[in-house]
Amino acid sequence: MSGRWWLMQGDTQIGELRHYATDQPTFLCRFTPGPGWEAVRTRFEHWAALHGPDADGSRTAQVIKPIMDLGLTLVPEDGGEPMALFKECIVRIEGDTARVRC
Repeated sequence: MSGRWWLMQGDTQIGELRHYATDQPTFLCRFTPGPGWEAVRTRFEHWAALHGPDADGSRTAQVIKPIMDLGLTLVPEDGGEPMALFKECIVRIEGDTARVRC
């Protein structure tokens, strides 16, 4: 895996993720907001605020659906193929920390 990724929505950079540690199966990253962050920030904050049991997954689905609808991709610095969020990887952002699972 690359040491740095860009979270993108089309040509708009949502943010930059820099890998600093691994907690298998998750890559821990520092998150730096990009020009498109403010337009999507509250969607990620709603997901970060979700805690507690969710036996049927409906609460989780309710908060991640708006993120899925954005069509975000994770683009690796090393020139690898972009990865579609929720199809090829998951990115969870809480403040200046991001967790990536591919």
